Amino acid sequence: MEHLHLPHDHGRQAERILEHIPAAADIQVVSDLFKQLSDATRLRIFWILCHCEECVINLSAMMEMSSPAVSHHLRQLKSAELLVSRREGKEVYYKAAENESAHALHDMIETLLAMTCPNEHEEV
Repeated sequence: MEHLHLPHDHGRQAERILEHIPAAADIQVVSDLFKQLSDATRLRIFWILCHCEECVINLSAMMEMSSPAVSHHLRQLKSAELLVSRREGKEVYYKAAENESAHALHDMIETLLAMTCPNEHEEV
């Protein structure tokens, strides 16, 4: 980052941080990924597709939603490059993408679920 003069001088820590602050465009990419998962339905669909490949009809049944509603969420996740699809005849199958973003988000979801869900061995 170009040298920036801060109004108050509180030491060198702020200057060191400014040398490494991500560009606004880079942060926007991260923000857009989190927006995709801020919707509980998309989060559940993404979680399912991290564990298996599935068609829209079966996803609709799993989610207890209409196929058009599920397709809407699938389009958003796919546009964020979190999902990939393949066509087999008239069916389209979806699964989590094999990329760093999808893997990182899946790991984060699993970690947070483990922290918030009761252990199956403990009494609830």
